[in-house]
Amino acid sequence: MPLLTMHSRQISWTSLLVLGYLFYLLLGAMVFQLLEKQAETHFRDQFQLEKLKFLQNYTCLDRQALEQFVQVLMEAWEKGVNPEGNSTNPSNWDFSNSFFFAGTVVTTIGYGNLSPSTVAGQIFCVFYALFGVPLNLAFLNQLGKALNAHLLTLERWVQKPGRAQVVQTLAVAIFLTTGTLLFLVFPPLVFSYVEGWSYGEGFYFTFITLSTIGFGDYVVGTNPNKHYIPVYRSLAAIWIVFGLAWLALVFNVGADLMERYLQLKWHKSDLSLAEGDTTKLEDEPEQYRNLSSFPIRKQNHSGTSSVMNTCLVTSTQLRFS
Repeated sequence: MPLLTMHSRQISWTSLLVLGYLFYLLLGAMVFQLLEKQAETHFRDQFQLEKLKFLQNYTCLDRQALEQFVQVLMEAWEKGVNPEGNSTNPSNWDFSNSFFFAGTVVTTIGYGNLSPSTVAGQIFCVFYALFGVPLNLAFLNQLGKALNAHLLTLERWVQKPGRAQVVQTLAVAIFLTTGTLLFLVFPPLVFSYVEGWSYGEGFYFTFITLSTIGFGDYVVGTNPNKHYIPVYRSLAAIWIVFGLAWLALVFNVGADLMERYLQLKWHKSDLSLAEGDTTKLEDEPEQYRNLSSFPIRKQNHSGTSSVMNTCLVTSTQLRFS
């Protein structure tokens, strides 16, 4: 009977987590629709007006010719060719850009602004990711263990009797503060200076990249009007790898704390219900409580004991009713 109760509680917790997850997705969908749909309609109408103005200024063109030219531009963009500038633009597949692309493949960021266009390149990309993604996960796991080992070393070095909680809190604070500065605060300043973005756009790119969301609306080193140093994107790829390890640890800690908090709340609510049922049964007349052939222990400070007592009392009443 206790095993059945524990199993039912696990199913209830899983159901609650699934419902909460679906609710969070629905909430996000409604908010994004509210914020973005009207802006999309505005930009779409503005684009149509710009096409009409273009046709009015160049009467030698008709709408069909313009639509064909727009299609050419779209195909060029999908192939990773920036329509701006001219043929002297830097190649998207020089070593630095290829190194950056390889990093986005194994880290599963996948910006989408650049992809292999040849059959051989696509086949190689599949097998490269097949072995590269597990290798990247193993590398990030080892890097995370190294970061955690440094935290433990710091804790042992400064730990004194009676201050374990303070030292642990201090170590976590140092870890979060240092990582936030190195991977979330300072990089947007660099990207704002090099790319000409605002700080908000740089921070948006930083978080979207390190969380492996990778929309592709902001990508470093793709502006044809700017001259980048040759190793710019390679350095960005190295920053991404270490930033991924740090943010993955933060996400893991956050997920663990959230799960423990929710399970604690759920467990407390179960105990409250169980204690309420036990109190009601103890208030019943004496003859009903003496029907049991099993001794019923008084409630102690253990939550498991109260739940087991409730199960025994309930099963006994059903047997003699």
